[in-house]
Amino acid sequence: MQKNAPIRSSLILEERKEGSVESQICHLTDRILRLTHHLELHRRDYSSQRGLWQILGKRKRLLVYLSKRDILSYDDLIGKLSIRGLKAR
Repeated sequence: MQKNAPIRSSLILEERKEGSVESQICHLTDRILRLTHHLELHRRDYSSQRGLWQILGKRKRLLVYLSKRDILSYDDLIGKLSIRGLKAR
């Protein structure tokens, strides 16, 4: 869980824009990792599970937007965060 923290910090400092799509995706990825760890300990916490699904949907929508707007930035970001890319349709 700690391996993405330095990447997120360096990315935000590099971008210097807290509200940019890239920083939002990094923040959501951090929240997803924390919630995933929580759900490993508390398997029957359905409220947190629903919140995780909502965060995953929001991150997916932002990734779709970023892939349409700037594919190079999208590829760089998913490489830095070690997340899977979107499915090709």
